[in-house]
Amino acid sequence: MVVTERLRPDVFRLPIEKIRAGYKSDIYFARTKLILERDDRHDRVTMQVFQKHPDGVVVGTDQTLAILHVGTGHYRDRTRADALFDRYLTAEQRLYTAWTLLPGIDWAAYEPVAREVFEISRELASMWEPAWAELAVSSLYDGETAKPYEPVMHIEGVYTDFAHLETLYLGALSEGTRVATNTRDVVAAAGGKPVIMFGARHQGHEAQAGSGYAAYVGGATAVSTDEQGEWWGSTGLGTVPHALIAVYGGDTTVATLKFDEYINRASDAVGHLTAKGTPEGHVNVTSLVDFNNDVVNTSLGVAHALGARLWGVRVDTSESLVDKSVLQEIVEAEGVTQHDDIRGVTPRLIFLLRRALDNAGYGHVRIVASGGFDAEKIRHFEALAVPVDVYGVGSALVSGSGFDHTADIVRVGGKALAKTGREYIASDRLHPVDWKTLVTETDWARSS
Repeated sequence: MVVTERLRPDVFRLPIEKIRAGYKSDIYFARTKLILERDDRHDRVTMQVFQKHPDGVVVGTDQTLAILHVGTGHYRDRTRADALFDRYLTAEQRLYTAWTLLPGIDWAAYEPVAREVFEISRELASMWEPAWAELAVSSLYDGETAKPYEPVMHIEGVYTDFAHLETLYLGALSEGTRVATNTRDVVAAAGGKPVIMFGARHQGHEAQAGSGYAAYVGGATAVSTDEQGEWWGSTGLGTVPHALIAVYGGDTTVATLKFDEYINRASDAVGHLTAKGTPEGHVNVTSLVDFNNDVVNTSLGVAHALGARLWGVRVDTSESLVDKSVLQEIVEAEGVTQHDDIRGVTPRLIFLLRRALDNAGYGHVRIVASGGFDAEKIRHFEALAVPVDVYGVGSALVSGSGFDHTADIVRVGGKALAKTGREYIASDRLHPVDWKTLVTETDWARSS
């Protein structure tokens, strides 16, 4: 899915002071900016960005524009700004320490620290000379595909003003493209079946700033998420986790009943956590049924207790275990089995579970299969017509290599100048960025 309406820069939660100081960048880029500032160099260059993955789904362009918006420019007094930034880091740490003491301290103790952070940030901002309005950027939209070495973005501007941002925008593009491409491949492998995303746990909290992922992932109708949806722009599905089952003594049925009672049948609405906060007014109850390594019997017990209220069961058997139902089948056959893969979530296990549910009159209960699934494993299950209704995918969406982006200066002063093999490549696929559609009139007035 290609989203041609770009996300505004203020959508992203960016650490502005640290970006401008080069604190979030590789040191050699920050030093490059310092050298050019001190040598009074203001060469206007064209930076060309590309990636090498075959048919990669590019995501991260909107976040790159946000980084360029807040970070392009320079401090009028670099020495003064660096000293202030050192104070900012120290004050920020003191503020965090004070925050951890809440509610043990009152406003009188908290206010001076918070005010110091505010005053330093305000002074740094007053010294900053923004230069984003002088940038001419052409870029693909989030969700468009790119071939190896094809330009993803051209950034034209005074290099001194954005030299320190390369680490950040290449990181945003690499991470976004990796997740989006993996998701595209998983969705295609599932052949139209829903896919639950368990990938947010594999990312740090700052990754949630990358709301641009929603441009492809949230827009894919076959993708939902088991998390809150903040990262993907979609609604959390919500399954019963192993931890909840453990707290209820390992009784999956009791844990699932409690989930239904306090989430679907709560008397009050607790924000986004209870069903009253969902558009549907209920959460599809999906029970995790491998806690005791007895998927079939556990599923039948939960189905008997909840009846029509049970939407589905999720099988997440460890790849080191053989489920009791599979083991029993082998024992009854005196050790003979026609299946090579007997550990973890296997086709045979799903076939046994589907047959047991149908025979017991629970044909309405859907089967969610998770645990080690990637595009290849999903394709294998689909080729065997395994009766999986929904696939759960985690690290396969956020892992993988070959998604790195690279940036090279290819023009200086409007003339071709690049390292060997990295010449300027014209592209009519790149879309000119109209800053006036992304930033407010106040920002434009301040920039001019």
